[in-house]
Amino acid sequence: MLLSSLLHALPAYQIQNSSDADITRITADSRQVIPGALFVAYPGVNVDGARFIPDAIARGAVAVVAETTQPPNHPTTIPFVTVPNARSALAHLAAAWHDFPSRKLRVIGVTGTDGKTTTCTLAASILSAAGHKVGTITTVAATIGDEEIDTGFHTTTPDAPDIQRYLAQMVDAGMEYAVIEATSHGLAQHRLDAVEFDIAAVTNITHEHLDLHGSWENYRDAKALLFRALTASYRKPRTAKVAVLNVDDNARGAFDFLCAIPADEQIIYSATEDEGRKTDNFRPPSSVLRQVFAREITSTPRGLRFTIVTPHGELQIESPLIGRYNVSNILAAIGVSMARRVPFDAMREGVARVRGVVGRMQVMQSEPFTAIVDFAHTPNALRVALETAREITRGRVMVVFGCAGLRDVGKRAMMGEMAGKLADKIVVTAEDPRTESLDAINAQIAEGLRRAGRRERDDYFIVNDRAEAIAFAVKMANAGDLVIVTGKGHERSMCFGTTEYPWSDQDTVMTAVDRLVSGK
Repeated sequence: MLLSSLLHALPAYQIQNSSDADITRITADSRQVIPGALFVAYPGVNVDGARFIPDAIARGAVAVVAETTQPPNHPTTIPFVTVPNARSALAHLAAAWHDFPSRKLRVIGVTGTDGKTTTCTLAASILSAAGHKVGTITTVAATIGDEEIDTGFHTTTPDAPDIQRYLAQMVDAGMEYAVIEATSHGLAQHRLDAVEFDIAAVTNITHEHLDLHGSWENYRDAKALLFRALTASYRKPRTAKVAVLNVDDNARGAFDFLCAIPADEQIIYSATEDEGRKTDNFRPPSSVLRQVFAREITSTPRGLRFTIVTPHGELQIESPLIGRYNVSNILAAIGVSMARRVPFDAMREGVARVRGVVGRMQVMQSEPFTAIVDFAHTPNALRVALETAREITRGRVMVVFGCAGLRDVGKRAMMGEMAGKLADKIVVTAEDPRTESLDAINAQIAEGLRRAGRRERDDYFIVNDRAEAIAFAVKMANAGDLVIVTGKGHERSMCFGTTEYPWSDQDTVMTAVDRLVSGK
């Protein structure tokens, strides 16, 4: 593809040494440069990609895109393109390279702190039940038809070239819809720029990722980028730009903030029966407002039953998902399907089909005691996981968890305090300590446990080795108890230092159970 064709996709740029090179690859990794490549140099977390421009040129790059003008110490005659934001430029260039695939799909983005993957899975299931072909990109995997693609270790939102490649594969496979989990990292780091969203949905915005964003307000603003993208994105025939919002999530004004962002239509949902009173004086900027809420909610260890009230009538829902918090996730997915005018029967069937999501309240065994693996790694997610565990067991609740290194430090004591208030026994352990001291991380968690009035070696235990910690909790369990292991969920590696080691909470839990049964 000619450089000039690619540059037309950029919102703004300046060029030195202009010539129309034939581009063979677009990459931000100088090690992936081949002759004819376009190298995009952006400032990374630890190093500025501009340092690798000479290496990229030496490897055969025929054009460079960067945020600075051509360095005087790197004289070259190849085209040198200066852009305001090189990460954003990479996204737009990748979209152009694949012929703007999201313009050929109806694209749904789901953001929030907790529940994104489950909501994406539910929305995709409902659309599939309605007869549509749906691809997904979540933190668990990318799915395109019958193919599931691993998106890598500790993935949030994949990098922009991967996103655009997955979307192009969806187009080639005849997909009609793409459902994308839009993380704050992916939004703030412009990985989702040039994705033409049609529906934006939010689960909640609680405490998380303040290591990257610096404040809750900045974190909220990153989430809001998904909703701001609606009015700026490509207009598709017979496709309104719709925002799906959680009216219950307004303790810090998140709902008020998001609902002030214009959209063609807003669908607001609530898992509480006083939803109507909450919105009596609500006047959104959109031209259309629709409300959905749940009533008569029954939550049991076998799943959920409730009624959804919509402007078009009432819908009876039965779901095998456990935990009252999943009512909100289901409502968000129903809001998405309402935006696409999906029939009630497909909504009901699509919800019923989702029996669970890997690493999300995943029951590994139920007798003589229950063992569950969950991804909860934020204070709010840990709270709802432990509240759900309390609802579904007649015995004690024992939790095994840790906090990741080089991530939000402020949540560690908060999570310790939350566990101290809601669990009977707590085992604190490793969860991707990276280059931080594991002892220091666990000491910060223990500070919160002590604030909750818990005592070490009586109520809580610190076992640094995660496999030993899980085995320790399993050995404590009696008939009727529940052991819940949180923080890793679907992830298949654990990071110590800078090395990723193979890991599975599911396998480790079952190994501990098998050894307990065998007496080994």
